[in-house]
Amino acid sequence: MQVGGSLDFLPLWGVYVATVLVVLLSVEGGFRLGRYRRQRAEHEPESTVGAMVGATLGLLAFILAFTFGMAASHFDTRRGLVLDEANAIGRTYLRAELLPELHRTVIRNLLREYVDVRLEGVQQPGKLEQAIHRSEELHGLLWSQAVALGQKNPGSFGAGLFIGSLNEVIDLHAKRVTAGLRSRIPGPIWVALYFVVILAMAVMGYHTGLIGTRSSLATLALVLTFSAVMLLIADLDRPKEGLLKVSQQVMVDLRNTLMAPRPEGTERGRL
Repeated sequence: MQVGGSLDFLPLWGVYVATVLVVLLSVEGGFRLGRYRRQRAEHEPESTVGAMVGATLGLLAFILAFTFGMAASHFDTRRGLVLDEANAIGRTYLRAELLPELHRTVIRNLLREYVDVRLEGVQQPGKLEQAIHRSEELHGLLWSQAVALGQKNPGSFGAGLFIGSLNEVIDLHAKRVTAGLRSRIPGPIWVALYFVVILAMAVMGYHTGLIGTRSSLATLALVLTFSAVMLLIADLDRPKEGLLKVSQQVMVDLRNTLMAPRPEGTERGRL
């Protein structure tokens, strides 16, 4: 069930260290080549190489913005789905109040467990597959209740409302799994990004080698800053680790609400 990204074999700190090394080696390799060519009589005009550096860095900025935008879009999608799922579960729980007592109690207990399972899968990544499997089992149990209700009360307005909400809960489960495990930055984009990174940094180093001067502090600042941007992209692309995680507070609030005793017939705005 686990679907990983192209860089998932490295921890996030490993991505940062690897990017620093790749960028440093590219700059240093380009600088040494430029210095070698400068010592020869037929070296290229510096102005021409400078224009090429600008064009290559512009291309790098474009692909960086494109990749960052993709990762940020996936992050926003995951965040929105958490809110949608919490609203759908709360709506289903409320509409269960319209059902006969026996079904109502069973369904509400199953929904409480469902919220706990959803939170456990996110808060304890090691139990993610187990949580997904249990969620699908709970879907089956809830749907069996819906089928029984439909057979006993084929024209019931309350049963129809409940079944519609339950369908939405099941659909949102599939969307969250897809967004969390499969909607990742594709491998070819990572390859293209690092390829452009290597070329751009090598050309920049080559240019500094041609003019015969370079600033070690400025180069180091560039390397560390660029690597930090790459780390941010990788962090956004990993739902299960890193500093940038989708907040589950809305699900926690929902669990607290479902667990709190409340008078029968009390409704919230989700019905």
